[in-house]
Amino acid sequence: MSSLPFPVRVAAGLVVAAVEEARDLPGTVIGLPITAVSRVLQLSMRAQQVVTELAIKGDTALDGMRPVEEAPSWARFDDDLDELPAPVSRPQLVDDTSLEHNSFSGAVEGRTNGSSRRSPQTVVGVAGEDGATASITPDALPGYETMTIAQLRGKLRSLSLEEVTELLAWETAHGDRPPFVTMLSNRITTLTSQG
Repeated sequence: MSSLPFPVRVAAGLVVAAVEEARDLPGTVIGLPITAVSRVLQLSMRAQQVVTELAIKGDTALDGMRPVEEAPSWARFDDDLDELPAPVSRPQLVDDTSLEHNSFSGAVEGRTNGSSRRSPQTVVGVAGEDGATASITPDALPGYETMTIAQLRGKLRSLSLEEVTELLAWETAHGDRPPFVTMLSNRITTLTSQG
């Protein structure tokens, strides 16, 4: 054991540590930028984690104050598919004077030539229908009646204007689901403006 006082021994240890660090300095300087960048990235990631944790706690606290939203009437979920009624065909009464303005009407039976005012008649040639029997699926896109809005969006670009028009007529005659009608109408507008 040394008889030197404790502060002297500590000072000698500091000198030795400084000399060792000076010898290792060239190797340390090379890795210093990488170490600094690594530390900055660690700090920024930790800050993001803290902010995210605070947001989650805030959401949890505010969830009790917000009313619970009911699902919109047009929302369909996979679990609800068993409960959905089958689509029903609805014949439409059409006046001949409105047929010139209705681009989605089908063939009309019993037209008389030459008369300016005709009696209302039933549209029986709605897309995909054979006579007065309603089709389960439109001819333009088989399986359409079971598609989700996302599936329809994926198929829509491959369809012609006539096919999209047929789908819209089928949709309005059967399900008349607002998001589908909107998407098909917007696609018709786009195809018409491109044509």
